[in-house]
Amino acid sequence: MVREVDPPSIQKEFLLQALAEGKRLDGRITLEQREVNFVFGEELGCVECRLGKTAVLAQVSASIVKPRDDRPYEGFLLINSEIGPMASSVYESGRSSDDEILITRLLEKSIRRTEAIDREALCILAGEKVWQLRLTLHFLSDSGNLLDCASLAAMAALKHFRKPEVEVIGDEVIIHSPDERAPVPLAIHHTPLCLTFAYYENLPPILDPTHLESTLCSGTLTLTLNAQREICVLSKAGGTPLAASEIMGVVNVGVDRVREMVKHLEEALERDREGRVVEVR
Repeated sequence: MVREVDPPSIQKEFLLQALAEGKRLDGRITLEQREVNFVFGEELGCVECRLGKTAVLAQVSASIVKPRDDRPYEGFLLINSEIGPMASSVYESGRSSDDEILITRLLEKSIRRTEAIDREALCILAGEKVWQLRLTLHFLSDSGNLLDCASLAAMAALKHFRKPEVEVIGDEVIIHSPDERAPVPLAIHHTPLCLTFAYYENLPPILDPTHLESTLCSGTLTLTLNAQREICVLSKAGGTPLAASEIMGVVNVGVDRVREMVKHLEEALERDREGRVVEVR
Protein backbone atom coordinates (compact mmCIF):
# COMPACT_ATOMS: atom_id res chain seq x y z
CA MET A 1 0.00 0.00 0.00
CA VAL A 2 1.28 3.45 -0.90
CA ARG A 3 2.14 5.52 2.18
CA GLU A 4 3.34 9.06 2.65
CA VAL A 5 6.21 9.91 4.94
CA ASP A 6 5.34 8.98 8.51
CA PRO A 7 3.70 11.91 10.31
CA PRO A 8 5.47 13.41 13.35
CA SER A 9 5.02 11.49 16.60
CA ILE A 10 3.34 14.52 18.22
CA GLN A 11 0.70 14.39 15.48
CA LYS A 12 0.16 10.70 16.16
CA GLU A 13 -0.12 11.26 19.92
CA PHE A 14 -2.62 14.07 19.39
CA LEU A 15 -4.77 11.92 17.11
CA LEU A 16 -4.75 8.92 19.44
CA GLN A 17 -5.58 11.10 22.45
CA ALA A 18 -8.52 12.63 20.58
CA LEU A 19 -9.79 9.19 19.54
CA ALA A 20 -9.51 7.99 23.14
CA GLU A 21 -11.88 10.84 24.05
CA GLY A 22 -14.28 9.86 21.26
CA LYS A 23 -13.32 12.83 19.06
CA ARG A 24 -11.81 13.12 15.60
CA LEU A 25 -9.73 15.86 14.03
CA ASP A 26 -12.45 16.81 11.53
CA GLY A 27 -15.12 17.09 14.23
CA ARG A 28 -16.86 13.77 13.60
CA ILE A 29 -17.65 11.14 16.21
CA THR A 30 -16.11 7.67 15.86
CA LEU A 31 -18.84 6.02 13.76
CA GLU A 32 -19.84 9.05 11.73
CA GLN A 33 -19.34 9.10 7.97
CA ARG A 34 -18.35 12.15 5.97
CA GLU A 35 -21.00 13.83 3.82
CA VAL A 36 -21.75 12.07 0.53
CA ASN A 37 -22.55 14.08 -2.62
CA PHE A 38 -23.18 13.01 -6.20
CA VAL A 39 -22.57 15.07 -9.33
CA PHE A 40 -24.22 13.61 -12.43
CA GLY A 41 -22.75 14.26 -15.85
CA GLU A 42 -24.72 15.11 -18.96
CA GLU A 43 -23.90 11.67 -20.34
CA LEU A 44 -25.79 8.76 -18.77
CA GLY A 45 -23.46 6.57 -16.73
CA CYS A 46 -21.09 9.38 -15.74
CA VAL A 47 -21.17 10.19 -12.02
CA GLU A 48 -18.74 11.86 -9.64
CA CYS A 49 -19.01 10.86 -5.99
CA ARG A 50 -17.57 13.01 -3.23
CA LEU A 51 -17.00 11.58 0.24
CA GLY A 52 -15.83 14.60 2.17
CA LYS A 53 -12.86 15.82 0.10
CA THR A 54 -12.25 12.41 -1.48
CA ALA A 55 -13.60 12.33 -5.05
CA VAL A 56 -14.00 9.52 -7.61
CA LEU A 57 -15.44 9.77 -11.12
CA ALA A 58 -17.14 6.64 -12.51
CA GLN A 59 -18.04 6.14 -16.16
CA VAL A 60 -19.97 3.27 -17.77
CA SER A 61 -19.88 2.46 -21.47
CA ALA A 62 -21.29 -0.44 -23.47
CA SER A 63 -20.34 -2.29 -26.63
CA ILE A 64 -21.63 -5.42 -28.37
CA VAL A 65 -19.34 -8.46 -28.36
CA LYS A 66 -19.49 -12.22 -28.76
CA PRO A 67 -20.17 -14.15 -25.49
CA ARG A 68 -18.03 -16.92 -24.06
CA ASP A 69 -18.72 -20.34 -25.58
CA ASP A 70 -19.47 -21.87 -22.17
CA ARG A 71 -21.81 -18.99 -21.19
CA PRO A 72 -23.71 -18.07 -24.35
CA TYR A 73 -26.45 -16.19 -22.47
CA GLU A 74 -24.22 -13.93 -20.35
CA GLY A 75 -22.85 -10.47 -21.03
CA PHE A 76 -19.74 -8.98 -19.46
CA LEU A 77 -18.91 -6.42 -16.80
CA LEU A 78 -15.32 -5.17 -16.81
CA ILE A 79 -13.99 -2.92 -14.03
CA ASN A 80 -10.94 -0.71 -14.50
CA SER A 81 -9.44 1.87 -12.17
CA GLU A 82 -6.86 4.58 -12.53
CA ILE A 83 -5.08 6.34 -9.65
CA GLY A 84 -2.60 8.98 -10.76
CA PRO A 85 -0.87 12.11 -9.45
CA MET A 86 -4.18 14.01 -9.70
CA ALA A 87 -5.48 12.10 -6.68
CA SER A 88 -2.29 12.51 -4.64
CA SER A 89 1.39 13.16 -5.24
CA VAL A 90 2.24 9.73 -3.79
CA TYR A 91 0.83 7.98 -6.88
CA GLU A 92 2.82 7.62 -10.09
CA SER A 93 1.33 8.01 -13.55
CA GLY A 94 1.19 4.81 -15.60
CA ARG A 95 2.08 2.55 -12.68
CA SER A 96 -0.50 0.51 -10.76
CA SER A 97 -0.15 0.98 -7.01
CA ASP A 98 -1.06 -1.56 -4.36
CA ASP A 99 -4.06 0.62 -3.45
CA GLU A 100 -5.34 0.55 -7.01
CA ILE A 101 -4.99 -3.23 -7.29
CA LEU A 102 -6.72 -3.77 -3.93
CA ILE A 103 -9.60 -1.43 -4.78
CA THR A 104 -10.18 -3.09 -8.16
CA ARG A 105 -10.16 -6.57 -6.64
CA LEU A 106 -12.61 -5.64 -3.88
CA LEU A 107 -14.95 -3.96 -6.34
CA GLU A 108 -14.77 -7.03 -8.57
CA LYS A 109 -15.83 -9.17 -5.62
CA SER A 110 -18.43 -6.68 -4.41
CA ILE A 111 -20.16 -5.96 -7.71
CA ARG A 112 -19.39 -8.62 -10.30
CA ARG A 113 -19.04 -11.76 -8.19
CA THR A 114 -22.14 -11.01 -6.09
CA GLU A 115 -24.14 -10.72 -9.33
CA ALA A 116 -25.25 -7.18 -8.56
CA ILE A 117 -25.74 -6.78 -12.31
CA ASP A 118 -27.92 -9.36 -14.08
CA ARG A 119 -25.51 -10.45 -16.79
CA GLU A 120 -28.08 -12.67 -18.50
CA ALA A 121 -30.17 -9.54 -19.09
CA LEU A 122 -27.22 -8.29 -21.19
CA CYS A 123 -27.81 -11.05 -23.75
CA ILE A 124 -29.01 -9.85 -27.17
CA LEU A 125 -28.73 -12.98 -29.30
CA ALA A 126 -27.68 -16.18 -27.49
CA GLY A 127 -24.22 -17.34 -28.49
CA GLU A 128 -23.83 -14.44 -30.92
CA LYS A 129 -24.19 -10.99 -29.39
CA VAL A 130 -24.17 -9.68 -25.83
CA TRP A 131 -23.54 -6.34 -24.17
CA GLN A 132 -20.14 -5.75 -22.61
CA LEU A 133 -20.21 -3.10 -19.89
CA ARG A 134 -17.02 -1.27 -19.01
CA LEU A 135 -16.93 0.52 -15.66
CA THR A 136 -13.96 2.90 -15.40
CA LEU A 137 -13.03 4.68 -12.18
CA HIS A 138 -10.92 7.84 -12.18
CA PHE A 139 -9.63 8.88 -8.74
CA LEU A 140 -9.67 12.66 -8.57
CA SER A 141 -8.75 13.41 -4.96
CA ASP A 142 -7.50 11.20 -2.14
CA SER A 143 -8.40 12.48 1.32
CA GLY A 144 -8.74 8.96 2.65
CA ASN A 145 -11.04 5.98 2.09
CA LEU A 146 -10.91 5.80 -1.70
CA LEU A 147 -12.54 2.36 -1.69
CA ASP A 148 -15.83 3.40 -0.08
CA CYS A 149 -16.05 6.43 -2.34
CA ALA A 150 -15.30 4.26 -5.39
CA SER A 151 -18.02 1.73 -4.52
CA LEU A 152 -20.58 4.53 -4.21
CA ALA A 153 -19.46 6.08 -7.50
CA ALA A 154 -19.53 2.69 -9.24
CA MET A 155 -23.07 1.77 -8.18
CA ALA A 156 -24.32 5.29 -8.87
CA ALA A 157 -22.90 5.15 -12.41
CA LEU A 158 -24.38 1.69 -13.08
CA LYS A 159 -27.81 2.83 -11.86
CA HIS A 160 -27.52 6.07 -13.85
CA PHE A 161 -26.49 4.30 -17.08
CA ARG A 162 -28.93 3.34 -19.84
CA LYS A 163 -28.15 1.00 -22.72
CA PRO A 164 -29.68 1.47 -26.19
CA GLU A 165 -32.94 -0.31 -26.95
CA VAL A 166 -32.25 -3.35 -29.14
CA GLU A 167 -34.67 -5.15 -31.45
CA VAL A 168 -33.96 -8.66 -32.76
CA ILE A 169 -35.70 -9.74 -35.98
CA GLY A 170 -34.55 -13.23 -36.92
CA ASP A 171 -30.76 -13.00 -36.99
CA GLU A 172 -30.79 -9.26 -37.51
CA VAL A 173 -30.05 -6.95 -34.57
CA ILE A 174 -31.33 -3.38 -34.77
CA ILE A 175 -29.87 -0.86 -32.29
CA HIS A 176 -32.17 2.11 -31.81
CA SER A 177 -30.74 5.54 -31.06
CA PRO A 178 -31.98 7.46 -27.98
CA ASP A 179 -33.96 9.71 -30.34
CA GLU A 180 -35.89 6.73 -31.70
CA ARG A 181 -36.50 4.82 -28.47
CA ALA A 182 -35.76 5.55 -24.83
CA PRO A 183 -32.61 3.78 -23.56
CA VAL A 184 -33.09 0.91 -21.10
CA PRO A 185 -31.77 0.79 -17.50
CA LEU A 186 -29.62 -2.13 -16.38
CA ALA A 187 -31.19 -4.99 -14.43
CA ILE A 188 -29.67 -4.60 -10.97
CA HIS A 189 -30.33 -7.22 -8.28
CA HIS A 190 -28.97 -5.31 -5.29
CA THR A 191 -26.75 -2.37 -4.33
CA PRO A 192 -23.55 -3.55 -2.57
CA LEU A 193 -21.60 -0.74 -0.90
CA CYS A 194 -18.26 -0.81 0.93
CA LEU A 195 -17.75 0.48 4.47
CA THR A 196 -14.25 0.72 5.91
CA PHE A 197 -13.44 0.78 9.62
CA ALA A 198 -9.99 1.67 10.97
CA TYR A 199 -8.65 0.03 14.14
CA TYR A 200 -6.18 1.24 16.75
CA GLU A 201 -4.66 -0.57 19.70
CA ASN A 202 -7.02 -0.51 22.72
CA LEU A 203 -9.44 1.89 21.04
CA PRO A 204 -12.87 1.40 19.43
CA PRO A 205 -12.97 1.35 15.60
CA ILE A 206 -13.77 4.42 13.53
CA LEU A 207 -15.81 4.57 10.33
CA ASP A 208 -14.66 6.20 7.09
CA PRO A 209 -11.05 7.06 8.05
CA THR A 210 -9.33 10.11 6.59
CA HIS A 211 -5.89 9.82 4.97
CA LEU A 212 -4.11 10.58 8.26
CA GLU A 213 -6.31 8.18 10.23
CA SER A 214 -5.63 5.44 7.67
CA THR A 215 -1.87 6.07 7.86
CA LEU A 216 -1.80 5.79 11.66
CA CYS A 217 -4.20 2.88 12.16
CA SER A 218 -3.00 -0.63 13.03
CA GLY A 219 -5.45 -2.30 10.64
CA THR A 220 -8.68 -1.95 8.68
CA LEU A 221 -11.84 -3.95 8.18
CA THR A 222 -13.88 -3.43 5.01
CA LEU A 223 -17.42 -4.76 4.78
CA THR A 224 -19.47 -4.87 1.61
CA LEU A 225 -23.15 -4.88 2.59
CA ASN A 226 -26.48 -4.28 0.93
CA ALA A 227 -29.82 -2.98 2.19
CA GLN A 228 -31.05 -6.58 2.55
CA ARG A 229 -28.63 -7.09 5.49
CA GLU A 230 -26.41 -9.43 3.45
CA ILE A 231 -22.63 -9.51 3.91
CA CYS A 232 -21.26 -9.64 0.37
CA VAL A 233 -17.53 -9.32 1.10
CA LEU A 234 -15.43 -9.05 4.26
CA SER A 235 -11.80 -7.97 3.96
CA LYS A 236 -9.41 -7.44 6.88
CA ALA A 237 -5.96 -5.90 6.49
CA GLY A 238 -3.48 -5.86 9.38
CA GLY A 239 -4.25 -5.37 13.06
CA THR A 240 -4.98 -7.93 15.76
CA PRO A 241 -7.55 -10.72 15.29
CA LEU A 242 -11.16 -9.68 15.87
CA ALA A 243 -13.71 -11.69 17.84
CA ALA A 244 -16.99 -12.64 16.17
CA SER A 245 -18.85 -10.27 18.52
CA GLU A 246 -16.62 -7.35 17.44
CA ILE A 247 -17.27 -8.09 13.77
CA MET A 248 -21.02 -8.37 14.31
CA GLY A 249 -20.92 -5.04 16.15
CA VAL A 250 -19.58 -3.20 13.10
CA VAL A 251 -21.87 -5.22 10.79
CA ASN A 252 -24.91 -3.92 12.70
CA VAL A 253 -23.59 -0.37 12.38
CA GLY A 254 -22.81 -0.96 8.71
CA VAL A 255 -26.29 -2.21 7.80
CA ASP A 256 -27.87 1.03 9.03
CA ARG A 257 -25.27 3.14 7.22
CA VAL A 258 -25.71 1.25 3.94
CA ARG A 259 -29.48 1.66 4.08
CA GLU A 260 -29.02 5.40 4.56
CA MET A 261 -26.55 5.59 1.65
CA VAL A 262 -28.80 3.59 -0.70
CA LYS A 263 -31.73 5.86 0.16
CA HIS A 264 -29.57 8.95 -0.41
CA LEU A 265 -28.36 7.54 -3.75
CA GLU A 266 -31.89 6.74 -4.96
CA GLU A 267 -33.09 10.22 -4.02
CA ALA A 268 -30.17 11.79 -5.92
CA LEU A 269 -30.91 9.63 -8.99
CA GLU A 270 -34.58 10.59 -8.86
CA ARG A 271 -33.73 14.30 -8.74
CA ASP A 272 -31.45 13.86 -11.75
CA ARG A 273 -34.18 12.00 -13.68
CA GLU A 274 -36.71 14.72 -12.91
CA GLY A 275 -34.25 17.37 -14.07
CA ARG A 276 -33.71 15.56 -17.37
CA VAL A 277 -37.47 15.29 -17.98
CA VAL A 278 -37.88 19.01 -17.39
CA GLU A 279 -35.06 19.75 -19.85
CA VAL A 280 -36.69 17.57 -22.53
CA ARG A 281 -39.99 19.40 -22.13
